[in-house]
Amino acid sequence: MRKLIVSCFVMGIAVSVSAQQSYWKKNAGKTAKVILTNSKVNERMTDKGSVKFEQFGQPKETEACIFVAPDFKYQKLIGIGGAITDASAETFYKMPKNKQKEILDAYFGKNGLGYTVVRTNMNSCDFSSDSYTYVQDNDTSLKTFNLAHDEKYKIPMIKEAQKAIGKNFTFYFSPWSPPAWMKSNKSLYKGGRLENQYYQTWADYYIKFIKEYEKRGINVWGLTVQNEPMATQSWESCIYTAEEEGEFLKNNLGPTLWKNGYKDKKVMIWDHNRDLIYQRATTTLSDPETSKYAHGIGYHWYETWNNKTQLFDNLAETHRAFPDKFLAFTEGCKEQFAMDRIYDVSLGELYGKNMLNDFNKGNAMWTDWNILLDETGGPNHKGNFCFAPIIADTKTGEVFYTYEYYYIGHVSKFIKPNAQRIGSSSNRAALTSSAFMNENGQLVTVIMNDSDNDIETNLWIEGMAAKLNAPAHSIQTVIL
Repeated sequence: MRKLIVSCFVMGIAVSVSAQQSYWKKNAGKTAKVILTNSKVNERMTDKGSVKFEQFGQPKETEACIFVAPDFKYQKLIGIGGAITDASAETFYKMPKNKQKEILDAYFGKNGLGYTVVRTNMNSCDFSSDSYTYVQDNDTSLKTFNLAHDEKYKIPMIKEAQKAIGKNFTFYFSPWSPPAWMKSNKSLYKGGRLENQYYQTWADYYIKFIKEYEKRGINVWGLTVQNEPMATQSWESCIYTAEEEGEFLKNNLGPTLWKNGYKDKKVMIWDHNRDLIYQRATTTLSDPETSKYAHGIGYHWYETWNNKTQLFDNLAETHRAFPDKFLAFTEGCKEQFAMDRIYDVSLGELYGKNMLNDFNKGNAMWTDWNILLDETGGPNHKGNFCFAPIIADTKTGEVFYTYEYYYIGHVSKFIKPNAQRIGSSSNRAALTSSAFMNENGQLVTVIMNDSDNDIETNLWIEGMAAKLNAPAHSIQTVIL
C-alpha cells in the first residue's frame, strides 16, 4: 500500500494531500445546487435547480472541465465588501427611507450579498463633495481634531452596515492625503510628500481617528498606510517611495499603534496597483523591524492604464515571497461613468475576472470601491465619475442594479468569512473558476464564461462529475 504523504505549509500554500476520493467517501450521492446569471436572457442569480454527479474517469482533452480538488487547501477568506465613502453615504441619505432600507438589505441583509467588509476614507478623497481634514491648520498637537464632517453622513451609514453585518463586521480605513500643512507641496492635491518633521504628528493622527471612531462604537479592524502612494492625482494624494513608507511604518506609525494598545490593528502596506506590488513588498518588508508591523499587502486593479490586462501573476509571486502576510484587494471600479451603460454585462465580467483570478493567486480579502453612487457616477469634487454596483437616482428615487452587483454576489453571497480556498483549475481559457470550502463543509465553485459561445462543461471532483451549461457571458455558482 502506498503511504499517505502529508505536507504542511504556512498560510496560502497547499496544506495537505490526502487519500484519493476522500471527499466523495463523505459526500457520495449528493447533488449540487446551481445559481446562474445569464445576460443573454436577462437571468440574474436565478436558481436553476440541481445537478447530479456521476462516475467520470479520465477526462479527454476534448471535454471541457472544471477540476476541483478538495484535499488541496490554501488561504482562508477574511471577507468581501465595499467602501462607504462620502459619496456613497451622501447619496444614501438623499434617497427615500424605503430605498435606504432596500440598499442596506441588498448588501448586508439576510438575503443580500453577504458583505462583511467596509472601507472608508480618513480625510477627504475624490469621492467627497468637498475637501476636508479633521484639524485646524498647523495644529501639531491635534487638539482641534474633530469628526463633525463624518458624523453627518459617513458614520451613520457605517453604523447601519455594522448593525446589519453583526459579529463579522470588518472595518478599515485609508488616508488619501495628510493635511496640506504637513506636506512638501502645501496642498491636499497633486501628490507631494509628507514632511519629515510631521511623521510623528501624522502617526498620532491615525490614533485620533481610531479612538474617535471606536468611541462611537465602530470597531476598527485595520488600516492602510496610504492610498495609492505612487499616484500624483489632481485630487487628494501623497507620494511615498517604498523606503519612505517603510521608514514611516517602522519609526512612527507601527510603534505608535502598539504604544496605544492597537497592536492587533491590521496594517496593510502599498494599497496601489498590481504592477509594482512585488517591488514594493520586497523593498518595504526587507527590514524585519518594519515587517513586524505589517499584517497585509493591499492592492488595486488600475494597472491597465499602462498594460493591456491585469497582472495577476504579480500577486502569486508576492504571496510566495511573504506567505505570512495576507493579500487584500482594497479598491477597484470601472471608470468613466455613463448612465446608458449601467446594464452592460462587461461591467460584471470585469469584476468576475478580477475576483476569481485574485482568489486563485492567494487573495484573502476583497473590497470593492464605492458601494453606491448617484445618477452622475458621483458625487466627486474632481469630476472623476465612476460606476458602482448600485446606482441611485437621487432625482427620481429609483435604484439600479448593475451586473457588477450580481457578479460580485456569485462569490460574496455563497462564500463565507473563514472559508478556505481549495484546489481548482479549468481546461478552457474562456472558463474562469475558483472554489472554496465553507466552515460548514459546503463546497462552492464559481464559474464564469466571458466568451461569445455557450460551453458545455463538467464539474469534475475526484472521479465524479456533473454536467453543466455555461452560456456565453454568464456566471454561475455551484453549491455542493
